[in-house]
Order: sequence, then structure tokens, then C-alpha cells
Amino acid sequence: MDVFHDDPRLRDTIFGHLFFWGAVAISLFHIWANIFGTLSTLWLAGIHFAGLAFLCALRFPLWHAKSDSRLALAVDIVFGLALALGTVVLVGSENAIYARGVHLSTLEWVLAFLTIFGAIELTRRTTGWIIPVLILIALTYVTWWGSEISGVFKFSGLSIETVVFRSIFADEGMFGIIGRISASFVFLFILFGAFLVRSGAGDFIIDIARAISGRMTGGPGFVAVIASGLTGTISGSAVANTTSTGVITIPLMKRSGFPPRFSAGVEAAASTGGQLMPPIMGAGAFVMATYTQIPYLDIVAVSFLPAFVYFLSVAFFVRIEAKRSNIVVSADDAPKLMDVLRRGGPAFLIPIAVLIGLLVYGFTPTYAAGWAILSVVVASWLTPNRMGPKAIAEALALGARNMITTGVLLIAVGLIVNVIAMASIGNTFSLMITEWASGNLLVAIVLIALASLVLGMGLPVTAAYIVLATLSAPALQTLILNNMYDPAVMDAEMIQAIANGTLAETVKPFFLLVDPEAFGKLAQPMALADAQALFALLPPEILDQIHAGARNELPASVLTGALLSAHMIVFWLSQDSNVTPPVCLTAFAAAAIAKTPPMRTGITAWKLAKGLYLVPILFAYTPFLTGTPFEMGMIFLIATLGVYALGAAIEGHMEAPLNWPLRILLGAAGIALVWPNTPLLEIGGAIVVLTIFGFNIAADRKARKAAA
Repeated sequence: MDVFHDDPRLRDTIFGHLFFWGAVAISLFHIWANIFGTLSTLWLAGIHFAGLAFLCALRFPLWHAKSDSRLALAVDIVFGLALALGTVVLVGSENAIYARGVHLSTLEWVLAFLTIFGAIELTRRTTGWIIPVLILIALTYVTWWGSEISGVFKFSGLSIETVVFRSIFADEGMFGIIGRISASFVFLFILFGAFLVRSGAGDFIIDIARAISGRMTGGPGFVAVIASGLTGTISGSAVANTTSTGVITIPLMKRSGFPPRFSAGVEAAASTGGQLMPPIMGAGAFVMATYTQIPYLDIVAVSFLPAFVYFLSVAFFVRIEAKRSNIVVSADDAPKLMDVLRRGGPAFLIPIAVLIGLLVYGFTPTYAAGWAILSVVVASWLTPNRMGPKAIAEALALGARNMITTGVLLIAVGLIVNVIAMASIGNTFSLMITEWASGNLLVAIVLIALASLVLGMGLPVTAAYIVLATLSAPALQTLILNNMYDPAVMDAEMIQAIANGTLAETVKPFFLLVDPEAFGKLAQPMALADAQALFALLPPEILDQIHAGARNELPASVLTGALLSAHMIVFWLSQDSNVTPPVCLTAFAAAAIAKTPPMRTGITAWKLAKGLYLVPILFAYTPFLTGTPFEMGMIFLIATLGVYALGAAIEGHMEAPLNWPLRILLGAAGIALVWPNTPLLEIGGAIVVLTIFGFNIAADRKARKAAA
């Protein structure tokens, strides 16, 4: 069982066989349930957790120091079986619980506590103490200490029975919306990735990247960027992306002359971008589609250009470093493109084409993923790495194994999201963000970025996005709409409407609340000064309601666009903990491969991944996600030029070195291009960047001629 070659506890043991065939069965169940089955959300999520809980208990021991002892194995097997069986029995008790008026029997109390405790314990085993502590804080908040505090977060509290019931059976709980996302979209696409890996697609990705960029200056660095971006289509984790491609690309970059720390930073930054790369986007697109009710295909379609901006920003740093380090092009090791496509192309390109084609034709993501998995097996027979029954079983087991940590975490995070919903913390937090930002959209984005960094220290990206979107996306959407439709402009238009006697009928009743006599004057025109005096009667809280009502009457496309922009901002910022010190696991994984200082590598990766912070600004202030194809294309070109200018200003180099005056000028031009400005400023910034670039190319050619 090659699937477990890195796991001594499961390799070539009876427990390994138990795990292997259990994982195969769980993957087959998910394929059946999502394509042919008609299970309710509760049953699907419950069985999903039960299966993964059993596998998790086997793979992640209670006692790491004694993981091979018979006692430890026995304890973990009994715990896993009890948790799996208890969860299924509890889910099956739903109707009986409702029949008793939502009261739990003694057995159901025991099973509910076992299920909740099991989710917390398995989360501790897979990720450490941070998430379990957050869950315990959340649960005790709504049952105990929330009523003991003062301020905006004071909560009167709920009974333990209510909290336990809602944690299990509510839509926001463990086996609700998040559980369904985990059991459907996320599982099937991680399984799809496992089939691609087993078919040899991982080797194809590396080879195709080398064939495309191996003959360029800085080619090995571009190999890392391209390979990590493509691997993002089959990987659900930036760390997994780094460890799978980094073992090849980092030594390749080091051998070609790139500094070791820079090599690790490039791999970490590019692997982080893999989670932004359509069509899978590290499961984020599926979660976003569920939360926003925006079609998955629409989210994927508008995500390509922003992802390209990010990868180009990393590639620019690679080019700059290659020129500065005078890295020589070596085409000897680069394979020929047609040979690579002929040898491994079908196993990767055909399944991706099937997936995208079915999505375009309107099939659900789960249905498309199911057929894409089948197409991997068929396409593999067009390559030397044909998938027979043994390889298919290994892919099924690998998919379930890769899903353990993500699935357990998403189910456990449902406990936190349920508390947020029960206590209305999301509304409170959104109001706090709006107040702290004083209505400033940029300040709100900075606050969300800081919150994301803190959350990302303990939560995986998808879980961090879910929690942060629940807390902050509504406030962000409101601020985006305010930026598009300034309240001050609304107020001026309202005053003019009062003066003209044409005030909307939906607004007039608000004046009745503050001054009945004023209400009677609204039927006829009046002087502008009198209109201003009437308007001044409205207190701020009523004005806020009027503004909100006006925004709700905006076209649906505008509201949907603001909602999508808000969620995309949160999703992009949720990636920052991968490469931002002090806890940047992706950078640490790359540092381990490159044998460089982890924290310094994290700083380098953070610098290279600056697109994570620049692109969300474009989401907030421009129609990068919602404009016409021409508008989106122009924003892409301007942003690409801007990130190159900023990268060159930071590094002090383009094709040749830059002096400080030119670096400052480039930095200013880059800001003018990235920050939304008037067309005149953007044209001016583009002229400055292109002019400096032209002179820099000439200087590079002159220097090379002199050296020759």
C-alpha cells in the first residue's frame, strides 16, 4: 500500500489494511451519495464525519510517543468506532427528538457530548490546541460567561440543551451547511486531485512547466511559479503544494544560481497562489458559492485575471532576481513541449477539460467532479501510467486520507459558526468594523487583513475564510456600496427631492416619526433652505435606515457584485497567514526543503506575495470582478504594470540596476497604477514605467556588450 509509505503506524500492518479499505469505502460512499444518492444534508454530513472520524482516530494517535503500542492502537480503534457509530445513531434520532419537543434523552445526551467532544479531540490531534481552545471559548460564551460581561458582546445565554441541539442539528452547526460543503464539493474535488496525482499528473505539471519556461532567463524560478499554479488545481493545501512541487523546484532553483532563501520564498509564494487559481481554488470557490448563492462557474470565471496578476507579480520578482544574479540560461535540461504533452498530457488535460466543459454546460460541481474522476481513469490509458484496479483503489484511499484533516476541521468549525449565529456576533462584529473604520473602506480592509492573520495562525485557509466571512463580509459589502454610492450624494439628492416635492413615498414615513407637521409639508415644493431644515430633523440612525433602504433598491447586479467583491477580498486575505510571519507554515515548509532560516524565509515569501494585499484593493475600488470584459482587461493590464513597477522599486533592479531617484519614481508610478485613480494619472504612471523600462533595457544591453 504505497499510499501509506510515510506513515509507520499504517504501513504493512493489519491496521493499515483496515484503514486502506475503510478509506476506499468512504470515498465510494461519497461518490455514490453526491452523484446518485438523495440523502438529506444531515445524513450526508453525519456519515461524512463518522467515516473521517474513524480514519482520523487510526491515523492520528492519542499518544504520539506510544503510537505503535497495542494499548494505544486499541484505544484509538475503540474511540474511532464509538465516535463513528455514535454520530450515525444520533443523526438517526432527529425525528424522535423533535417529537419530544426538542428534548434529548439520556442516550442522546451521551451521544451528543461524544460527538462534540470527538470533533474537538480529533481537531486537537490534527492541528494542535488553538482551534479546540477557540471552540471551548465559544461554547462557554453562549452557555456561561457571555452573561457575565458587559458591553456589545454581552449575551444573556442559552441552555446547554439548546446549544447542544443546535450544534448538531442547526443549519449553521456541525452537520449543516459547512458539513454539506465538506461532504460534497470539498471531498469530491480533493478525491479528483488524488486521482490526478495517482495518474502521474504531478510529474506532467513539473515537466510542462520546465518545457514552457526552462529556456527563459530565470527558468527554474518560472518552473516553480507555473508548477505551483497548476498544482493548485489538484491540491487543497498550500503546504501540500509546497512539499509536493518544492522538493523538485527548490533544488532546481538553487542549482541554477538563485539564493536558497529566495528559492524557498518563491515556492511558498507561488504555492499560496495555487489556492487562488481556478477552477478549484482550494475549495474556496465552492464555499463562496454556497454562502453567496452566486453560481460557482461565475466565481471561477472572474477569478482567472486576478490570479494571473498574482502569479505575474511573483514571476516579476523571479525575473528581476535572475537578471541581478546573472543567472545563465541552460536549455539542456528542459524537455521538449510536444514530448511532454504526448507522454503525460492526456492524464491532466482531458480531465480538466471534462470538468470545465460540464460546468460550462450547467451541470453541478459535484456531478462534474464525478465524471472528471472517471475521465482520469480513462485518460490514463492514453499514457504509460495506466490506472488499473490497484491504482484506482489507491487513489480512492489517498483521496479519503487527504480529506481527513480538512473534513474534521470544517465539521469542528461548524461549532464556532453556530455560536456566531446564535449570539448574532456577526452583526456586532460588522458594526464594530464599520465604526472602527469610520466608514473608510481601506481601513476596513486593513482591519480584516489583521484579523485574518490572527485567525490564520490556528485555522486552515478555508476555515479562516468561513469564520471571517461570517463576521466581516456584511460590513465590507456595505462599505463597498457606500463607496460606489456615497451617502453624502444620497443626502444631497434627498434634499433636492424634498425641495421639488418629489420625495419617494417609501422615505416620507420616516419624517412622520420625527415631526408629524413636517410630514404634511412634503407634498408640495419648497425653498431649498426649507428643505435643508426639514432634512436636518432626521437623526443619524434614521438616515442610516434610509441609506440602507436605498441600497436595497439598487439593481440586483450591483448588490451581487458588491457581495462577490466583499467575499473575494476576505478569501484573498485569508491566504496571508501562509506567508506572513510569525506563523507562516507554507514558508516554513519551503525553508525546511531549502535548509534556510524559517523566519527569514517567511519575510522573503511575504515580500514576494505582496499581490495578496494589492489585488483586494482592486476588488474594492474597481470593477475588476464585475465590469465588462474590456474594463476587466484594462484593469488587468494596468495592475500588471503597477505590480511590476512596485517590485522593481522594492528590489532596485529591472533588467539592470536602478538608482534611488528612479526607484522612488517607479514606486510612485506603481502606486498610481495599482491605486484606483483618474485615467490621466494612470496614463501618466504607465508612461513613467515604460520609459524607465526602455532606458533600463538599453543600459542592460550596453553593460552586456561592455562585458563581452
